Amino acid sequence: MKIGNTELRHGIFLAPMAGFSDRAMRRVCHEMGAEYSVTEMISAKAVTFGDKKTFSLARIRDDEGPVALQIFGSEPDVMGRAAEILTNRDWGDGNVAPSAIDINMGCPVHKIFSNGEGSALMRDPNLIYRIVKSVKENTDLPVTVKHRTGVSADKINAVECALAAEAGGAELITVHGRTRVQMYSGDVDRKTIKKVKMSVHIPVIANGDIISASDAISMLSETGADGIAIGRGAVGNPFIFGEIISALDGKKYTPPTLDERVEVALWQLRLSIEDKGEGVAVPEARKQIASYLHSFRGAAKIRAEINRALTYVEIEKIFFEALRNENS
Repeated sequence: MKIGNTELRHGIFLAPMAGFSDRAMRRVCHEMGAEYSVTEMISAKAVTFGDKKTFSLARIRDDEGPVALQIFGSEPDVMGRAAEILTNRDWGDGNVAPSAIDINMGCPVHKIFSNGEGSALMRDPNLIYRIVKSVKENTDLPVTVKHRTGVSADKINAVECALAAEAGGAELITVHGRTRVQMYSGDVDRKTIKKVKMSVHIPVIANGDIISASDAISMLSETGADGIAIGRGAVGNPFIFGEIISALDGKKYTPPTLDERVEVALWQLRLSIEDKGEGVAVPEARKQIASYLHSFRGAAKIRAEINRALTYVEIEKIFFEALRNENS
């Protein structure tokens, strides 16, 4: 499968997650086997206003592998202008241009939805067409889209939305197999993902509740999708990418040891600190870093300790103490 000039052997994506898929997580997941990543979503309107924090979120390092930059908004002209700015921006030393512009049409949170953005776009396929077309006309990068199965169970229109996106010039579509009403719970609708795949002529990536290699294999088999996007299943477990690739290649997979889990967790924290500074990185990273310890004895107590930590040294001490308890 190709996205622009980017060739993907397996089609294994790190899905965009607000507050999670930052530069540190993307770097770690790339090292662990993720072939392609998508950034946290950023506001197209904020881009056009020149917001410094937004541009900071949009930075991509040259060691993260192929990364699409995800934007959200509801006005075609603003989305197009943002794509133009992001495509032509000089990102500075150590940073690279995105591999694609991805359009968020799946965010279910109230603040975004009530503003007519994210998954609210699925209420109007014609608007989807106009947004994608505007973005496509303002960038020479591939344009991709992520949406859900629909807004609610009685409004499943993923196929119609996917066809509108394709007509507008989208080169790839990722479908999260839930409605906006479901948020992140309930069963994943693989049948609708399959219908999307059968209806369009561009690659389709399946997303939703992939937390193991067996989940990945069954998702690909049942939907016929060209690849899979892993979101929450990679939080605290970037090793899932290697597990899935081993399964697809028919090779034996060796799970990480507890020591290896701790080593990678602390590496991710150090990367985050390098990028954001300790005062910002430690509070932001707590939820991710604590997830690496889900298989440890007394994990709840350890998480509580991490949530009180303010420095790297404190978290490192907590992790090493947890390892000693496991090995005693």
